[in-house]
Amino acid sequence: MKRVVLMLLFACASTVNAQQKLLVAGDGSPIRTKAQWRTHRQELIEQFSANMYGHSPAKPAGLSFRVVESDPKALNGLATRKQVRISLSAEGPSFEALLYIPNARRKPAPAILGLNFSGNHAIHTDPGIHLTTSYVESSRSNPCTVDHRATDACRGTNASQWPVEQLLQRGYALVTAYREDIASDVRTTGFQTGIHPFFPDYQNRPDNFGTIAAWAWALSRIQDYLETDKDIDSRRVAVFGFSRLGKAALWAGATDERFAAVISNESGAGGAKLFHRGRGENIRRLCTVFPHWFCRNFHQYMDQDTVLPFDQHQVIALIAPRPVYVASAVEDTNSDPEGEFQSALLAGEAYAFLGKKGLPVSERPPLDQSVQAQIGYHIRSGGHNVTAFDWEQYLRFLDRHFK
Repeated sequence: MKRVVLMLLFACASTVNAQQKLLVAGDGSPIRTKAQWRTHRQELIEQFSANMYGHSPAKPAGLSFRVVESDPKALNGLATRKQVRISLSAEGPSFEALLYIPNARRKPAPAILGLNFSGNHAIHTDPGIHLTTSYVESSRSNPCTVDHRATDACRGTNASQWPVEQLLQRGYALVTAYREDIASDVRTTGFQTGIHPFFPDYQNRPDNFGTIAAWAWALSRIQDYLETDKDIDSRRVAVFGFSRLGKAALWAGATDERFAAVISNESGAGGAKLFHRGRGENIRRLCTVFPHWFCRNFHQYMDQDTVLPFDQHQVIALIAPRPVYVASAVEDTNSDPEGEFQSALLAGEAYAFLGKKGLPVSERPPLDQSVQAQIGYHIRSGGHNVTAFDWEQYLRFLDRHFK
Protein backbone atom coordinates (compact mmCIF):
# COMPACT_ATOMS: atom_id res chain seq x y z
CA MET A 1 0.00 0.00 0.00
CA LYS A 2 2.81 2.44 0.90
CA ARG A 3 4.38 1.91 -2.52
CA VAL A 4 1.05 2.53 -4.25
CA VAL A 5 0.53 5.77 -2.34
CA LEU A 6 4.04 6.99 -3.13
CA MET A 7 3.56 6.13 -6.82
CA LEU A 8 0.32 8.09 -6.93
CA LEU A 9 1.92 11.03 -5.15
CA PHE A 10 4.61 11.05 -7.81
CA ALA A 11 1.99 10.91 -10.56
CA CYS A 12 0.01 13.75 -9.00
CA ALA A 13 3.15 15.81 -8.46
CA SER A 14 3.95 15.52 -12.15
CA THR A 15 0.71 17.41 -12.95
CA VAL A 16 1.83 20.55 -11.09
CA ASN A 17 4.47 22.93 -12.35
CA ALA A 18 7.95 23.14 -10.84
CA GLN A 19 7.04 26.14 -8.66
CA GLN A 20 4.20 24.16 -7.08
CA LYS A 21 6.30 21.15 -6.08
CA LEU A 22 6.71 20.75 -2.34
CA LEU A 23 10.27 19.52 -2.02
CA VAL A 24 11.88 22.00 -4.40
CA ALA A 25 13.25 25.27 -3.03
CA GLY A 26 12.64 28.64 -4.61
CA ASP A 27 16.02 28.49 -6.38
CA GLY A 28 15.14 25.10 -7.89
CA SER A 29 17.34 23.02 -5.58
CA PRO A 30 15.89 19.86 -3.99
CA ILE A 31 14.88 19.79 -0.33
CA ARG A 32 16.86 17.01 1.36
CA THR A 33 17.00 17.92 5.05
CA LYS A 34 14.55 19.11 7.67
CA ALA A 35 16.56 22.30 8.05
CA GLN A 36 16.12 22.98 4.33
CA TRP A 37 12.39 22.32 4.71
CA ARG A 38 12.19 24.88 7.52
CA THR A 39 13.80 27.46 5.25
CA HIS A 40 11.54 26.51 2.34
CA ARG A 41 8.53 26.67 4.64
CA GLN A 42 9.27 30.35 5.27
CA GLU A 43 9.69 30.89 1.53
CA LEU A 44 6.20 29.46 0.96
CA ILE A 45 4.63 31.57 3.72
CA GLU A 46 6.21 34.66 2.18
CA GLN A 47 5.01 33.71 -1.30
CA PHE A 48 1.41 33.23 -0.18
CA SER A 49 1.53 36.36 2.00
CA ALA A 50 2.85 38.55 -0.81
CA ASN A 51 0.61 37.21 -3.56
CA MET A 52 -2.60 35.91 -2.01
CA TYR A 53 -3.52 36.36 1.66
CA GLY A 54 -1.55 39.55 2.32
CA HIS A 55 1.03 40.29 5.00
CA SER A 56 -0.31 40.22 8.54
CA PRO A 57 0.89 42.41 11.41
CA ALA A 58 2.68 41.14 14.48
CA LYS A 59 0.99 40.56 17.81
CA PRO A 60 0.16 44.03 19.23
CA ALA A 61 2.25 45.12 22.20
CA GLY A 62 -0.88 46.34 23.97
CA LEU A 63 -2.92 43.15 23.52
CA SER A 64 -5.00 42.43 26.63
CA PHE A 65 -7.69 40.02 27.82
CA ARG A 66 -10.57 40.45 30.24
CA VAL A 67 -13.12 37.86 31.31
CA VAL A 68 -16.29 39.96 31.17
CA GLU A 69 -18.72 37.17 32.12
CA SER A 70 -18.45 33.71 33.61
CA ASP A 71 -20.94 31.05 34.69
CA PRO A 72 -19.53 27.85 36.27
CA LYS A 73 -22.88 26.05 35.91
CA ALA A 74 -23.83 26.82 32.32
CA LEU A 75 -25.91 24.40 30.24
CA ASN A 76 -27.42 22.77 33.34
CA GLY A 77 -24.01 22.34 34.92
CA LEU A 78 -22.39 20.66 31.94
CA ALA A 79 -19.92 23.49 31.34
CA THR A 80 -18.29 26.65 32.54
CA ARG A 81 -19.12 29.51 30.20
CA LYS A 82 -16.65 32.37 29.78
CA GLN A 83 -16.93 35.45 27.61
CA VAL A 84 -13.57 37.12 27.08
CA ARG A 85 -12.92 40.58 25.69
CA ILE A 86 -9.76 40.58 23.53
CA SER A 87 -8.49 44.14 23.04
CA LEU A 88 -5.69 45.19 20.69
CA SER A 89 -4.83 48.14 22.94
CA ALA A 90 -6.36 50.18 25.76
CA GLU A 91 -8.34 52.30 23.30
CA GLY A 92 -8.15 50.13 20.20
CA PRO A 93 -10.67 47.70 18.70
CA SER A 94 -11.72 44.54 20.50
CA PHE A 95 -13.78 41.42 19.95
CA GLU A 96 -15.34 38.84 22.21
CA ALA A 97 -14.54 35.13 22.44
CA LEU A 98 -17.08 32.68 23.86
CA LEU A 99 -15.77 29.60 25.69
CA TYR A 100 -17.60 26.52 26.93
CA ILE A 101 -15.32 24.33 29.06
CA PRO A 102 -16.46 20.87 30.20
CA ASN A 103 -16.89 20.60 33.95
CA ALA A 104 -16.40 16.82 33.95
CA ARG A 105 -12.61 16.92 33.69
CA ARG A 106 -9.62 16.37 35.92
CA LYS A 107 -7.14 18.50 34.01
CA PRO A 108 -7.11 21.30 31.43
CA ALA A 109 -9.33 20.48 28.46
CA PRO A 110 -8.28 20.28 24.82
CA ALA A 111 -10.18 22.80 22.72
CA ILE A 112 -11.76 23.27 19.32
CA LEU A 113 -11.48 26.88 18.17
CA GLY A 114 -13.43 28.27 15.23
CA LEU A 115 -15.07 31.45 14.02
CA ASN A 116 -18.82 31.58 13.44
CA PHE A 117 -20.99 33.18 10.77
CA SER A 118 -23.87 34.82 12.63
CA GLY A 119 -22.68 35.80 16.10
CA ASN A 120 -21.73 33.90 19.26
CA HIS A 121 -25.37 33.97 20.34
CA ALA A 122 -26.35 32.02 17.19
CA ILE A 123 -24.43 28.84 18.06
CA HIS A 124 -26.70 27.99 21.02
CA THR A 125 -29.97 29.08 22.63
CA ASP A 126 -28.19 29.77 25.94
CA PRO A 127 -29.65 33.15 27.05
CA GLY A 128 -26.40 34.05 28.83
CA ILE A 129 -24.46 34.52 25.57
CA HIS A 130 -24.01 38.18 24.72
CA LEU A 131 -25.75 39.40 21.57
CA THR A 132 -23.32 40.88 19.12
CA THR A 133 -23.66 44.58 18.38
CA SER A 134 -21.91 44.21 15.02
CA TYR A 135 -23.53 43.96 11.61
CA VAL A 136 -25.42 40.68 11.06
CA GLU A 137 -26.29 39.45 7.60
CA SER A 138 -30.03 39.09 6.95
CA SER A 139 -31.35 36.25 4.82
CA ARG A 140 -34.31 33.92 4.45
CA SER A 141 -32.56 31.48 6.76
CA ASN A 142 -31.70 34.25 9.22
CA PRO A 143 -34.78 36.57 9.31
CA CYS A 144 -34.41 37.47 13.00
CA THR A 145 -32.35 40.64 12.53
CA VAL A 146 -33.64 44.21 12.68
CA ASP A 147 -31.67 46.69 10.55
CA HIS A 148 -28.86 44.11 10.41
CA ARG A 149 -28.63 43.89 14.18
CA ALA A 150 -29.17 40.76 16.27
CA THR A 151 -32.25 40.25 18.42
CA ASP A 152 -33.12 37.60 21.01
CA ALA A 153 -34.92 35.73 18.23
CA CYS A 154 -31.48 35.10 16.68
CA ARG A 155 -30.33 32.89 19.57
CA GLY A 156 -29.48 29.39 18.38
CA THR A 157 -30.25 30.04 14.71
CA ASN A 158 -26.95 28.39 13.71
CA ALA A 159 -26.96 25.72 16.44
CA SER A 160 -27.31 22.83 13.98
CA GLN A 161 -23.69 23.40 12.92
CA TRP A 162 -22.36 23.61 16.49
CA PRO A 163 -23.10 20.48 18.59
CA VAL A 164 -21.98 22.16 21.80
CA GLU A 165 -23.18 19.51 24.24
CA GLN A 166 -21.67 16.69 22.18
CA LEU A 167 -18.26 18.36 22.10
CA LEU A 168 -18.37 18.95 25.85
CA GLN A 169 -19.43 15.37 26.58
CA ARG A 170 -16.48 14.14 24.50
CA GLY A 171 -14.16 16.22 26.70
CA TYR A 172 -13.49 19.16 24.40
CA ALA A 173 -13.84 22.83 25.18
CA LEU A 174 -15.41 24.95 22.46
CA VAL A 175 -14.07 28.41 21.68
CA THR A 176 -15.63 30.71 19.10
CA ALA A 177 -15.83 34.34 17.98
CA TYR A 178 -17.94 36.17 15.42
CA ARG A 179 -16.30 36.90 12.07
CA GLU A 180 -17.91 40.36 11.73
CA ASP A 181 -16.63 41.48 15.15
CA ILE A 182 -13.13 40.90 13.76
CA ALA A 183 -13.25 41.97 10.11
CA SER A 184 -16.11 42.97 7.86
CA ASP A 185 -17.35 40.49 5.28
CA VAL A 186 -19.41 43.20 3.55
CA ARG A 187 -17.67 44.12 0.32
CA THR A 188 -19.00 47.71 0.34
CA THR A 189 -17.62 48.35 3.84
CA GLY A 190 -14.03 47.90 2.77
CA PHE A 191 -11.66 47.77 5.73
CA GLN A 192 -13.36 50.42 7.83
CA THR A 193 -14.61 48.27 10.73
CA GLY A 194 -13.25 45.63 13.09
CA ILE A 195 -9.49 45.30 13.49
CA HIS A 196 -8.47 46.72 10.09
CA PRO A 197 -8.49 50.45 11.05
CA PHE A 198 -5.95 49.64 13.77
CA PHE A 199 -3.42 48.71 11.05
CA PRO A 200 -3.57 51.47 8.40
CA ASP A 201 -0.04 50.74 7.20
CA TYR A 202 -1.20 47.30 6.09
CA GLN A 203 -3.98 48.59 3.82
CA ASN A 204 -2.66 50.99 1.19
CA ARG A 205 -0.35 48.49 -0.42
CA PRO A 206 -0.73 45.65 -2.96
CA ASP A 207 0.00 42.97 -0.35
CA ASN A 208 -2.68 44.37 1.96
CA PHE A 209 -4.05 42.54 5.00
CA GLY A 210 -7.13 40.82 3.52
CA THR A 211 -10.20 39.66 5.41
CA ILE A 212 -9.28 35.96 5.28
CA ALA A 213 -5.87 36.82 6.75
CA ALA A 214 -7.50 39.06 9.37
CA TRP A 215 -9.73 36.22 10.53
CA ALA A 216 -6.71 33.91 10.68
CA TRP A 217 -4.74 36.55 12.60
CA ALA A 218 -7.59 36.85 15.13
CA LEU A 219 -7.58 33.08 15.67
CA SER A 220 -3.94 33.45 16.73
CA ARG A 221 -4.88 36.25 19.13
CA ILE A 222 -7.50 33.96 20.69
CA GLN A 223 -4.77 31.34 21.03
CA ASP A 224 -2.72 33.98 22.86
CA TYR A 225 -5.54 34.18 25.39
CA LEU A 226 -5.95 30.40 25.64
CA GLU A 227 -2.31 30.14 26.67
CA THR A 228 -3.23 32.16 29.77
CA ASP A 229 -6.36 30.18 30.71
CA LYS A 230 -5.59 27.41 33.22
CA ASP A 231 -8.76 25.52 32.23
CA ILE A 232 -7.54 25.03 28.63
CA ASP A 233 -4.72 22.79 27.43
CA SER A 234 -3.30 25.29 24.95
CA ARG A 235 -0.98 22.61 23.52
CA ARG A 236 -4.04 20.73 22.25
CA VAL A 237 -6.07 23.34 20.38
CA ALA A 238 -7.55 22.38 17.02
CA VAL A 239 -8.53 25.24 14.73
CA PHE A 240 -11.74 24.62 12.76
CA GLY A 241 -13.51 26.43 9.95
CA PHE A 242 -16.35 25.97 7.48
CA SER A 243 -16.49 27.49 3.99
CA ARG A 244 -14.75 30.92 3.93
CA LEU A 245 -13.94 30.48 7.60
CA GLY A 246 -12.29 27.18 6.63
CA LYS A 247 -9.98 29.17 4.37
CA ALA A 248 -9.05 31.26 7.42
CA ALA A 249 -8.55 28.18 9.60
CA LEU A 250 -6.14 26.64 7.09
CA TRP A 251 -4.12 29.85 6.83
CA ALA A 252 -4.08 30.17 10.63
CA GLY A 253 -2.82 26.61 10.97
CA ALA A 254 -0.21 27.16 8.26
CA THR A 255 1.20 30.33 9.81
CA ASP A 256 0.82 29.58 13.53
CA GLU A 257 2.44 26.33 14.60
CA ARG A 258 0.89 26.55 18.06
CA PHE A 259 -2.32 25.08 16.65
CA ALA A 260 -2.03 21.36 17.26
CA ALA A 261 -4.47 20.33 14.50
CA VAL A 262 -6.50 21.90 11.69
CA ILE A 263 -9.98 21.01 10.40
CA SER A 264 -11.13 22.31 7.02
CA ASN A 265 -14.83 21.80 6.27
CA GLU A 266 -15.56 22.49 2.58
CA SER A 267 -13.15 25.42 2.38
CA GLY A 268 -12.91 25.23 -1.42
CA ALA A 269 -11.15 27.88 -3.48
CA GLY A 270 -8.54 29.72 -1.45
CA GLY A 271 -8.85 26.93 1.11
CA ALA A 272 -8.19 23.27 0.45
CA LYS A 273 -8.99 22.86 -3.26
CA LEU A 274 -6.41 22.94 -6.03
CA PHE A 275 -6.66 25.89 -8.41
CA HIS A 276 -4.69 24.23 -11.19
CA ARG A 277 -7.51 21.75 -11.91
CA GLY A 278 -9.58 24.65 -13.23
CA ARG A 279 -12.76 23.32 -11.59
CA GLY A 280 -15.26 24.88 -9.20
CA GLU A 281 -14.98 28.45 -7.94
CA ASN A 282 -12.17 30.30 -9.69
CA ILE A 283 -9.86 33.20 -8.93
CA ARG A 284 -11.85 35.66 -11.03
CA ARG A 285 -14.96 35.02 -8.97
CA LEU A 286 -13.02 35.29 -5.69
CA CYS A 287 -11.53 38.63 -6.71
CA THR A 288 -14.72 40.18 -8.11
CA VAL A 289 -17.47 38.86 -5.83
CA PHE A 290 -15.28 38.87 -2.70
CA PRO A 291 -12.56 41.46 -3.45
CA HIS A 292 -11.85 41.99 0.26
CA TRP A 293 -10.93 38.38 1.03
CA PHE A 294 -7.43 38.38 -0.45
CA CYS A 295 -4.78 41.00 -1.14
CA ARG A 296 -4.81 43.14 -4.27
CA ASN A 297 -1.79 41.31 -5.67
CA PHE A 298 -3.99 38.23 -6.02
CA HIS A 299 -6.08 40.01 -8.66
CA GLN A 300 -3.23 39.67 -11.18
CA TYR A 301 -3.91 35.92 -11.25
CA MET A 302 -7.49 36.15 -12.50
CA ASP A 303 -7.98 33.62 -15.34
CA GLN A 304 -4.59 32.09 -14.46
CA ASP A 305 -5.89 29.27 -12.23
CA THR A 306 -4.30 26.42 -14.19
CA VAL A 307 -0.86 28.08 -14.40
CA LEU A 308 -0.74 29.64 -10.93
CA PRO A 309 2.85 29.57 -9.58
CA PHE A 310 1.59 28.25 -6.23
CA ASP A 311 -1.35 26.13 -5.11
CA GLN A 312 -3.28 25.10 -2.04
CA HIS A 313 -1.62 21.74 -1.39
CA GLN A 314 1.37 23.86 -0.36
CA VAL A 315 -0.77 25.60 2.29
CA ILE A 316 -1.84 22.22 3.67
CA ALA A 317 1.81 21.10 3.59
CA LEU A 318 2.73 24.10 5.77
CA ILE A 319 0.73 22.43 8.55
CA ALA A 320 2.93 19.32 8.44
CA PRO A 321 3.65 17.31 10.49
CA ARG A 322 0.60 18.35 12.58
CA PRO A 323 -2.72 16.59 11.90
CA VAL A 324 -5.07 18.13 9.34
CA TYR A 325 -8.53 17.02 8.24
CA VAL A 326 -10.07 18.02 4.90
CA ALA A 327 -13.76 17.36 4.28
CA SER A 328 -15.93 17.69 1.18
CA ALA A 329 -19.60 17.27 0.23
CA VAL A 330 -20.63 15.63 -3.03
CA GLU A 331 -23.13 18.35 -4.00
CA ASP A 332 -20.73 21.18 -3.16
CA THR A 333 -19.32 21.45 -6.67
CA ASN A 334 -18.05 25.01 -6.13
CA SER A 335 -15.55 23.57 -3.65
CA ASP A 336 -14.48 20.88 -6.17
CA PRO A 337 -14.38 17.81 -3.89
CA GLU A 338 -11.90 16.01 -6.14
CA GLY A 339 -9.64 19.07 -6.00
CA GLU A 340 -9.84 19.11 -2.20
CA PHE A 341 -8.94 15.42 -2.05
CA GLN A 342 -6.06 15.77 -4.54
CA SER A 343 -4.72 18.72 -2.57
CA ALA A 344 -4.69 16.68 0.64
CA LEU A 345 -3.07 13.77 -1.21
CA LEU A 346 -0.32 15.97 -2.66
CA ALA A 347 0.38 17.51 0.74
CA GLY A 348 1.20 14.01 1.95
CA GLU A 349 4.62 14.34 0.31
CA ALA A 350 5.63 16.83 3.02
CA TYR A 351 4.21 14.60 5.74
CA ALA A 352 6.13 11.59 4.42
CA PHE A 353 9.30 13.69 4.27
CA LEU A 354 8.80 14.59 7.94
CA GLY A 355 8.22 10.97 8.94
CA LYS A 356 4.41 10.97 9.08
CA LYS A 357 1.80 9.15 7.04
CA GLY A 358 -0.43 11.58 5.17
CA LEU A 359 -3.59 10.08 3.73
CA PRO A 360 -3.90 6.30 4.17
CA VAL A 361 -5.46 5.87 0.70
CA SER A 362 -4.43 6.62 -2.86
CA GLU A 363 -7.91 7.18 -4.27
CA ARG A 364 -10.83 9.22 -3.02
CA PRO A 365 -12.88 7.10 -0.58
CA PRO A 366 -16.56 6.25 -1.16
CA LEU A 367 -19.28 8.58 0.04
CA ASP A 368 -19.70 8.86 3.79
CA GLN A 369 -16.52 6.97 4.62
CA SER A 370 -13.76 8.67 6.61
CA VAL A 371 -10.10 7.80 6.08
CA GLN A 372 -7.64 8.93 8.70
CA ALA A 373 -3.92 9.01 9.36
CA GLN A 374 -1.97 12.24 9.94
CA ILE A 375 -4.21 13.65 7.21
CA GLY A 376 -7.91 12.80 7.31
CA TYR A 377 -10.52 13.09 4.58
CA HIS A 378 -14.13 12.31 3.78
CA ILE A 379 -16.70 13.24 1.18
CA ARG A 380 -20.23 12.99 2.49
CA SER A 381 -23.67 13.01 0.95
CA GLY A 382 -25.43 16.37 0.68
CA GLY A 383 -24.37 19.95 0.09
CA HIS A 384 -22.49 22.87 1.59
CA ASN A 385 -23.02 22.57 5.35
CA VAL A 386 -21.59 21.24 8.61
CA THR A 387 -23.48 18.14 9.74
CA ALA A 388 -23.54 15.65 12.59
CA PHE A 389 -21.67 13.21 10.33
CA ASP A 390 -18.88 15.74 9.82
CA TRP A 391 -18.49 16.39 13.53
CA GLU A 392 -18.39 12.71 14.39
CA GLN A 393 -15.44 12.23 12.02
CA TYR A 394 -13.63 15.30 13.40
CA LEU A 395 -14.05 14.13 16.98
CA ARG A 396 -12.82 10.65 16.10
CA PHE A 397 -9.82 12.24 14.35
CA LEU A 398 -9.04 14.48 17.33
CA ASP A 399 -9.47 11.60 19.77
CA ARG A 400 -6.91 9.72 17.72
CA HIS A 401 -4.34 12.53 17.91
CA PHE A 402 -5.13 14.31 21.17
CA LYS A 403 -6.01 11.38 23.44
